[in-house]
Amino acid sequence: MTGPAQPAVRLRPVVEADLAMFRRFLVEPGLIGLDWAGFRDAGAPGRRFATDGYLGPDDGRLVVEVEAEQVAAGFVSYTAGSYGGLARHWEIGIALLPEWRGRGIGWRAQAMLADYLFAHTPAQRVQAGTHPENVAEQRALEKAGFRFEGVIRSCEFRAGRWRDGHLYSRLRDDPSPG
Repeated sequence: MTGPAQPAVRLRPVVEADLAMFRRFLVEPGLIGLDWAGFRDAGAPGRRFATDGYLGPDDGRLVVEVEAEQVAAGFVSYTAGSYGGLARHWEIGIALLPEWRGRGIGWRAQAMLADYLFAHTPAQRVQAGTHPENVAEQRALEKAGFRFEGVIRSCEFRAGRWRDGHLYSRLRDDPSPG
């Protein structure tokens, strides 16, 4: 027995109409789940979009779009980092609107983003962090071809205390999930 068909998704550049969704993640408590860090500047998305359309050389965002409905389900992000000052890598993240979670969109979007970054940059490594209690995201990262590397102790201040994180990575030579 097979489950419901997973909607086809694609990644695309941000357009001005997406800024309303970005603002929601900044001002609606709980919308972003465990990553809620308090209210943020709702004008920031417009300023960033005007600067570079969220396609900067060291960080950016792409919208996760459900193809059949041509609707934004959320976004993926990437930020450059380095180890020892020489080995550049990408740290990725994802935020999906609640109605699109649990439908197989997140793992596919993260796999697509890693493939995109490996195709268009010389980085050897793409990594992602998540919360120990976010089991769904841990499964999604593994499905997207990422491997668990370990616990990062007290790496994030959230909800009034320091909390651990889980680190995952995918290397250029690791197989793409498909």
